Amino acid sequence: MTYINDLSDVGPDDVAVAGGKAVGLGGLIHAGLPVPPGFVLTTDAYAHFVDANHLAADIQDIATLPRHSEPQAYEDASQRITALFRTGTMPAEIAAELGAAYGHLGSRETAVAVRSSATAEDLASASFAGQQETYLNVRGMVELSTAVIDCWASLWTARAMAYRAREGVGPQEVRLAVVIQQMVEAEAAGVMFTANPSNGRRDQTVISAAWGLGESVVSGMVTTDDVVVDAGTGTVVSRRTADKDVMTVYAEKGTRQQPVAAARRREPVLDDRAAAELVRHGRRATDHFGAPQDIEWARAAGKFFILQSRPITALPEPAADIPDTWPLPYPQGLYFRASIVEQLPDPLSPLFADMIDGSVARSLTALLAEALGKNVIRDGDVRMPTINGYAYYYYRTSGMWRMMGKVLAAVGALARGKAHMGVAGWREFSHPRYERVIKDWQAKPPAELTGGELLEGAQALLDAGTVYYTAVQSIIPLAATSELSFRAFYDKLVRRDGDPPAQTFLLGYDSEPIRAEKSLFDLAVWARSDPGLTSALLERPTAALAECQRTGSPPAGVDNPLWQEWRFAFQEHLDLYGHAVYNLDFASPVAADDPSALLETVKFYLRGQGTDPHERQRELTERRESLTEQMAGRLGPRRRAAFLRLLRWAQEMAPIREDALADVGLAWPLLRRMLLELGQRLVDSGVIASPDDVFWLRHQELGSAVDFGLAAPGVRAAVVISGAARPVRAAAVEERRMLWRGWVKAAAPQMLPESRWMERAFGSMMPAGSQHQRGDVIKGVGASSGRVSAPARVLAGPQDFGQMEPGDVLVARITTPAWTSLFAMASAVVTDVGGPLSHSSIVAREYGIPAVLGTGVATQRLATGQQILVDGDAGTVTIERQAGADATPGGDVVGA
Repeated sequence: MTYINDLSDVGPDDVAVAGGKAVGLGGLIHAGLPVPPGFVLTTDAYAHFVDANHLAADIQDIATLPRHSEPQAYEDASQRITALFRTGTMPAEIAAELGAAYGHLGSRETAVAVRSSATAEDLASASFAGQQETYLNVRGMVELSTAVIDCWASLWTARAMAYRAREGVGPQEVRLAVVIQQMVEAEAAGVMFTANPSNGRRDQTVISAAWGLGESVVSGMVTTDDVVVDAGTGTVVSRRTADKDVMTVYAEKGTRQQPVAAARRREPVLDDRAAAELVRHGRRATDHFGAPQDIEWARAAGKFFILQSRPITALPEPAADIPDTWPLPYPQGLYFRASIVEQLPDPLSPLFADMIDGSVARSLTALLAEALGKNVIRDGDVRMPTINGYAYYYYRTSGMWRMMGKVLAAVGALARGKAHMGVAGWREFSHPRYERVIKDWQAKPPAELTGGELLEGAQALLDAGTVYYTAVQSIIPLAATSELSFRAFYDKLVRRDGDPPAQTFLLGYDSEPIRAEKSLFDLAVWARSDPGLTSALLERPTAALAECQRTGSPPAGVDNPLWQEWRFAFQEHLDLYGHAVYNLDFASPVAADDPSALLETVKFYLRGQGTDPHERQRELTERRESLTEQMAGRLGPRRRAAFLRLLRWAQEMAPIREDALADVGLAWPLLRRMLLELGQRLVDSGVIASPDDVFWLRHQELGSAVDFGLAAPGVRAAVVISGAARPVRAAAVEERRMLWRGWVKAAAPQMLPESRWMERAFGSMMPAGSQHQRGDVIKGVGASSGRVSAPARVLAGPQDFGQMEPGDVLVARITTPAWTSLFAMASAVVTDVGGPLSHSSIVAREYGIPAVLGTGVATQRLATGQQILVDGDAGTVTIERQAGADATPGGDVVGA
């Protein structure tokens, strides 16, 4: 019997004997693509090895476990079966054919890669079972035979057996082929998608590239260059060149990591010509297989090699126009990006998207049932689905009509301060309940919890945060109503020419974001009292300071007692304010995780920049009180009483709204610790490459990992490839990250379906402007008065905060209370989302800087460094092709 097939002889009908990997490589060869020479050891060889060593009965006995056996039972069974394979002897017939085929690849020491090739009956598509082995840089017959036997044994990993038991696949039904290929001593390698997974465009190819061997790219261990190429012309559409600090190279046995030479770290791995050449290979593979491909490639001595090709999964359908690119998951309903969605400006991470939908539906249904009556809201009336990754509130049309009929009842419930609603409900019920849930889970150290308990705790904390935010939504309309009522009364019955705007009477009050800013200023004042500490804080890189804060080790030149005193004081600030979210998606770190953004603000104040927030607040308070006395003094008794009553109401509500919103993320530091603990355990189990990859798993995948016992404390990867764990979900995680990077470039419509009647009916209620603005003038909502011409600084999140320069115009999708520290540096604020009563508006007024909010397109239309004129009175942002006559560059106020 022949146990060896050359890869060039493997056809599409040979999956049962050669496995999917070998069939794919055979197809690439038939398509004329450069594939490293190699052969496949068929499934008959596996069967002969088992029969010759009399292993079948023992494997059957050991592997036949009850369907719901504990994970440890599968671990024990796997170890026993692996031991059986390793004590077995390679049959002479197989050894002879293997040796002859190996010899045809070169010398007896030729380096080869040894890979499992699963059959159609195996579990290659399973998320956590059927993990396939790869051994790299295998040299000599002794190592080759060992690697082959280890590949065969990998059919019996604990999770593969657990999965097969669940699916009812018997131990006697599975076999494995093994592919042996000559190693490519790659100078560069990576992955290529022959259709753009971010937008589904079949005319674009996306390449990820890094120095060294491709294992580090596939496993997600390195940051890659990303190049988008027009597949038809080979023209580079866009490229992002990463800082590539490490690379995978050959070791004496297997592989190892080594630093990239400094000169090559920021050098593009592929120039335009090389990228175009690789794309031509990709087009040939796509044409051969008849579908877009996910391809692993390597480059050695200037020549490309194709190492593997498989169909791209989850590729979105291409779209010709905007309406078709926003498919509605539920018919007969309306979709809005408002309320809580304002704190979700970017596409969601997959795990957050899965968990938040049901959480919001449950909490919002409960709130509406309390406000409107239990029979008004029905299952499925409200949800939070994602469309192209972006979160939307969904209201079923029939449910909206039922709710509309009860609007007056809801207003009455708010006005009466019905239990759990309004200010009283927030103070007496919602906030204390949220704190209790957090306290209960804080008593359980994450490292000591089972995987199931960690997942349960994460959901419980998210649900508590969602319930809290839902309750806060009953405060927001009260705050809005109070300010609008006072403004309307003041503008119509009090204000005269030359009088200040109504919002002047609402400034100078304490709120959680303002208290956080004063705390940072006080820390800077305290640090300035010691020259050594001041020097260390100003001269050390912010990332290094954050690491010193985490570890407790003092920076060079700072006495340890002094550093510990500073560290304690700064930690107190983080304990009080470090939970403020930059983005409600828990994939985004909060300051408690990474305080770099706050340290940048401390440095700003240490350099003597900005104004003393205590003094600013004192001046605003004095002016407010003086103006209040002046206005009240010229009014008659009735009008004065109404003026003061409405003013007190608005002054009370505005800070409460900010206090309530600032604590939405109160559970997030603990919630993230629990999920990252799960992530670390999945790294240890070989599921993902990095702990924060956990946020890119689907909830069902995470639940399956927990069920399989892969997230139990102390679990370590049973599968080893050349000394390094191979994460089974690395490719899926990278594909989802790439998809996210494409989605984040889109301008999500504020309402769906997009139609004129939707715009007429709800446009005035939406927090963002039109996504279809053209020309040099961008329109939004003027939310804080003044005109400033200055350079734009477009920031995606806290990772960009260090780029902010004093006098820049802060441009962001939205700002939350966690962004407040940047307002001290900004000369103006421009956002995609927000309105005159949003956080951005309130804080901009406190700082006396112009704000134009709700533009819908600012982050897409504007670029960092571009000179723009922000007019907070007109609600416009003008792109200045050249400085105008009345526009003073550098952040100067125009026409003040």
